[in-house]
Amino acid sequence: MALDIRKEMGQAGSVEQRIVYESGNEMAAYAAHQINYHIMGYFPISPSTEVAQFLDLMKANGQHDIVLIPADGEHGSAGVCYGASAGGGRVFNATSANGYLYMLEQMPVQSGTRFPMVMNLVCRSVSGPLDIHGDHSDLYFALNTGWPIVLCRDPQAVYDMNILALKLAEDPEVRLPVLVASDGYFTSHQKRRVHTFAHRDDVLKFVGERPPEGFAHALDRDHPITVGPYMNEPDYINNCYQQSMAMYKAEEVYDRIRQEYAALTGRDYPVLDLYRMEDAEVAVFLLNSSAEIIKDVVDQLRASGVKAGAISPNLIRPFPAKAIAEALRGVKAVTVGDRADSYGGHGGNMVNEVRAALHAHGNRDTLVISRIYGLGGKDFYAEDGLKLFEFAIDAAEKGVVEKPFDYHGHTAGDPAKAPKRVLEPMKYEELKTGLITVTPDEASGKLNVRVPPLRSLTKKPKRIAPGHGACPGCGIFSGLELFFKGIEGDIVALFQTGCAMVVTTGYPYSAHKATYIHNLFQNGAATLSGVVEMFHERKRRGELDHLGLKDDFTFVMITGDGGMDIGMGPAIGAALRNHRMIILEYDNEGYMNTGAQLSYSTPIGHRTSTSNVGKKQGGKVFHHKDTAQIMASTNIPYVFTGSEASPQDLLRKAAKAQWYAQNVGMVYGKILITCPLNWLSDDKDGSTIIEQAVNSCFFPLYEVERGVTNITYNPEEKGKRVPVSDWLKMMGKTKHLSKPEYAETLRDFEGEIERRWNMLKAKHDSPYL
Repeated sequence: MALDIRKEMGQAGSVEQRIVYESGNEMAAYAAHQINYHIMGYFPISPSTEVAQFLDLMKANGQHDIVLIPADGEHGSAGVCYGASAGGGRVFNATSANGYLYMLEQMPVQSGTRFPMVMNLVCRSVSGPLDIHGDHSDLYFALNTGWPIVLCRDPQAVYDMNILALKLAEDPEVRLPVLVASDGYFTSHQKRRVHTFAHRDDVLKFVGERPPEGFAHALDRDHPITVGPYMNEPDYINNCYQQSMAMYKAEEVYDRIRQEYAALTGRDYPVLDLYRMEDAEVAVFLLNSSAEIIKDVVDQLRASGVKAGAISPNLIRPFPAKAIAEALRGVKAVTVGDRADSYGGHGGNMVNEVRAALHAHGNRDTLVISRIYGLGGKDFYAEDGLKLFEFAIDAAEKGVVEKPFDYHGHTAGDPAKAPKRVLEPMKYEELKTGLITVTPDEASGKLNVRVPPLRSLTKKPKRIAPGHGACPGCGIFSGLELFFKGIEGDIVALFQTGCAMVVTTGYPYSAHKATYIHNLFQNGAATLSGVVEMFHERKRRGELDHLGLKDDFTFVMITGDGGMDIGMGPAIGAALRNHRMIILEYDNEGYMNTGAQLSYSTPIGHRTSTSNVGKKQGGKVFHHKDTAQIMASTNIPYVFTGSEASPQDLLRKAAKAQWYAQNVGMVYGKILITCPLNWLSDDKDGSTIIEQAVNSCFFPLYEVERGVTNITYNPEEKGKRVPVSDWLKMMGKTKHLSKPEYAETLRDFEGEIERRWNMLKAKHDSPYL
């Protein structure tokens, strides 16, 4: 329960406050809802995803008016935010790691055209390889984007800095977008006691009720403007100079704003957080959450007679170079810990900026030691902090730094522990059963497929080994393995980021028996296109003859968990080029691997963590994307939908898919699979739920072969069609749709299903549709 803390805090400032017990992500969302931004464009990525989730939950309950826009990827979300900023309102976003890098080219545009906004960077390791835990490798990419950057070492700072950041961004002397950086999982998910403004009005009084008058924007008809013009020299250098001056001005403005905030709340965030630095002879410089841990080490060293101190900035853009040089004057040696490397730069970004600051401001005496630590979310303990001090103490005593740059916390490789093959490669003779035949019909141009009963293929080896980490009842692998039963011979598989990828690969283990590739979430189709073309070109040149390949590989890209949202552009590009490969989408109707956020494949009215159900919102507010029809419109030779509820149908389509992918061009297939964890359904009901989705005509089974549509299972003709509501009642995520207050959404959903089904039947009846 929130409490009035004015008495508890004593001299706590002049404004009424409350206590909450929340995480860093919750406090970012809490500050945003108090500010009541106009727009948030977002795309889910761990560990920042919860920010949008919490805001959506509050939105469903009517606690704010922010328009939450789920983008097709982080690049799109950055575009949404830029457009909204150009429209003159207040804009908010949150992202992490690869998501930030995906939007990176938009960041200098936002700052270079001087449109304010606030974005939370919940810091996480940048791939590759893939790691979802916290370090600063994404933060360091932000240093050259022209955004002021403030830092948050705990959930309290996340809340406070989000409020300070907006006022800083909108100050007429700054007028730049501001980045609020906190540590992924260390701060984002750590629950702490936090003091907040008790009333939204007090927040708005501090930041101002709306963006300042006089800021040009795109929605003023009486003062039209040109946003982002082409610009030549000398105008471009002048623009950059003005932006640079605004950035440096941000330090002075920040210092003024933080003093105003301190007077209101009793909490102060000076440009530098200095701990026992008054007479320090050795020091450690760290950012964010580690900077709190190091204070305990300082106390321990002080108790043993060592004059130790700690220094940590609350602002790193602009970099407080003069203040750092002054703080280190009299310090014999300082260890700078970087939670990311600047490869080839003999240290991370912070150590090189500290060195430059000392040189520029006349401090040539302090010795500087660089250590890279805590990468990939590696924990930072007091013992690690003590080791960082030992490096400084040793340098101070000897008067020289014996090893200026190194990593701390890594383990030297041991050849004896190199990963060894556990599973032997599958035998070609087992994979090529000869029981499946595909022959072209010369008259029609279509394929005649003969598949045996499923039991005849049970001896065919599974291409994914047991022992993966999927949730109980997950439909991904039963669906994939059924599809793979219809593929003869060797495959090369690329898995986009998603549940299927995450639960089958965890170094040094892999559940994949065939060659497996993973690349960035959005870029799978382009990546596999490159592999396909390299195979055929190397084969043409005779460079693969020594491998003794009996047949060509079948190249298969597995996507799901929203991969055909963020990856749709590259997928369409691959389709238009008609590479000989298969894209198979498992559709679980959400971004399940990041916490069950809505995907464009999520149907209207369905509950997800970013389409909550409450008094102001009844699940997802727009219809699901018909991916199969989108891909069919690219004129690739074969498109199909399938379901493990109709196994023989899926086997036939897999065999067709292989023939087309090896002989003609690209194939796209979509299978609906169950996700009991996030559908809120019983593990044992998965097959029944999928079967009812088919029989309700929500997920019709059909194929589009050389542009001609053929429904391969018609529940109406079989007398098996069921009402959509019967299917929806089987899942907790859709049970609310049976309530009277959501009747209109249900009718809308039913109407759309009927429209799409009738359109499909019309295409089935006419080869010209």
